[in-house]
This record gives sequence, C-alpha cells and structure tokens, in this order.
Amino acid sequence: MPTDLSPFITAATRWLLSAFPPAAGALNHALAEAQAWQAATIAAALRYPTSLDAELLAVLGPGGSGRLDAVTGADVHLPADDDQVWRTWVDETIVSWAACLLADVELAATAAACLAATHHGAGGSGDVGDARRLTIPSPRDHSAAPLLRHPDLLGPIAGLHRESLLGLLHADPTGDPSLRA
Repeated sequence: MPTDLSPFITAATRWLLSAFPPAAGALNHALAEAQAWQAATIAAALRYPTSLDAELLAVLGPGGSGRLDAVTGADVHLPADDDQVWRTWVDETIVSWAACLLADVELAATAAACLAATHHGAGGSGDVGDARRLTIPSPRDHSAAPLLRHPDLLGPIAGLHRESLLGLLHADPTGDPSLRA
C-alpha cells in the first residue's frame, strides 16, 4: 500500500497555480510552483502524518476540487474534457492549509517546524528541506507569485479549514505572533 502523498501534493500544487496564476514567464512559474509545492507538501504531511493516514487517503480518495472550484468561481469556466481528471486528486484540506501557509509566513515557519514530527518529516517522503521559499520568501518570490501570496485573495480558500490547522499547530487565530506556540 502506498504511503506516498506525491499525487495529492501535485494535484494541490496544480490547483493552487490554476486558481492563483503566477506572473508571466517561465522563471516566475517555476518560483511560484516551488512555493505552492512547499506549502502543499507541508500541509499534506501535517494532514496525513502517519503512513496509515496516507494509505487510507490512497484507498478512500481525497474528494476532489469541487468545493474549492465553487468558492473561487472556477466551476463556471471548467472545460468538460478529460484534461480535468487531475481535479479528482485534489484534497480540499491540503489546499486550504497550503493557502494558510502561503498567506502567513510565521504560520508557515511554525508548520515547517512541526513537519519533523510526522512520518513524512525530515528525510521522509515529504521532505521540503528548509522550505525557504515558503517561510522566508524573497522579493523575487513575491513578485513571481503575487496572487498566490496575497492574503485577501487566498482568504476564502484558507478560511475553509484554517481553524483545524491552527488547532493542530496550537497557533493564535488572532494573528498575534507573540501568542503562537
């Protein structure tokens, strides 16, 4: 039974990039993809921290992007072709948590620090190294992904499951970094 979360991470990354496209250019796309991938990887590892969790996800399936598409209005413009099959691999909670991490670098740093406590952590299948593009984004990272890093635009998606992520990380929902665990 697979314990690899990569299909779900890839689908979440693709969904984030399609909903919040990067600035024009190949370098911008690569930088935005790296940020979305790091956020989705950490979110997936925290959401499914054990190999059993990952196996159950593979058996039961993630649920798809339907609600996410509806929240962003993307469901109105989806083509009805076979190219959209990847959307069935999207896990709503992974995407929502990734949006939370992209919108808040302090929360991302807290989440990245908790990654080692999972089966997928340091040296595991979801290893993101230092997640620097996510936790310490450069001005270049921000200019490559202005929509993907914009808290107001990410708000409706992040808000879907923000409370469960904050509860998991024992973080302060008011945004006061001095109260974060």
